Amino acid sequence: MSTQTPLPTAPVIGILGWEAGHEDTLSQLEQMPGNVAHPNTFDFPTRYKRVAGAYYQTVVVQPDASVLAAMIQAARELESEGVAAILTSCGFNALFQRELAAAVTVPVFSSSLLQVPLVHHTLQPGQKVGILTADRACLTAAHLRGAGITEAMPVSIRGIEDTEEFSRIRADPRAVLDAGKFEREVVQVARQLVEEDERVGAIVLECTDLPPCAAAIRRAVGRPVFDLVTLAHMVYESLAGDRWGR
Repeated sequence: MSTQTPLPTAPVIGILGWEAGHEDTLSQLEQMPGNVAHPNTFDFPTRYKRVAGAYYQTVVVQPDASVLAAMIQAARELESEGVAAILTSCGFNALFQRELAAAVTVPVFSSSLLQVPLVHHTLQPGQKVGILTADRACLTAAHLRGAGITEAMPVSIRGIEDTEEFSRIRADPRAVLDAGKFEREVVQVARQLVEEDERVGAIVLECTDLPPCAAAIRRAVGRPVFDLVTLAHMVYESLAGDRWGR
């Protein structure tokens, strides 16, 4: 849980994160600026609250109802602390979008996948939204439905679960991250995504560990790339008031 400090006068975005200190949280990736948990990722106020029992196995591999209950409790705590909106630290929480949004009165954005319907409507007929995910086998139709993605919105999905660096730190929580290798391998998966399906017109990064690679992906594939950071900035702009002071 976060340390309780007074909120600034500007709107604050609350973020529901994975359990502190658990070995199955890919915590090595949090050292990369752009990661949702990195303190320098956002240039606006955030409050990060870690949820007991939430980690890779219970959120990605086998979603747990008890974790949803803990997330709802944490979301209510964030609301009581005065946050203006809530994000989560894992795109797989799209599965819980309706329940989380219903539990509080502030807006909840459970997943970067919520951007897929928007991106779909910007593309030409016949084009697809590419989705880059942490684990392709675990990203189900139910997750897509939770984010408002319908069968009329064609998507092409690839995962990074078999890349060497991601697999290595997933298997060994004490392994030291090779950030350069991680980025290169993620970019290669993105290249494969667009090479194997030329109809991909834009990419949405499901995984909140991938925004540090977004710029490199954009350069490599020549397409717009959306992620939790792009979503968070849109959310903050919607809350921050009259930025021109009129």
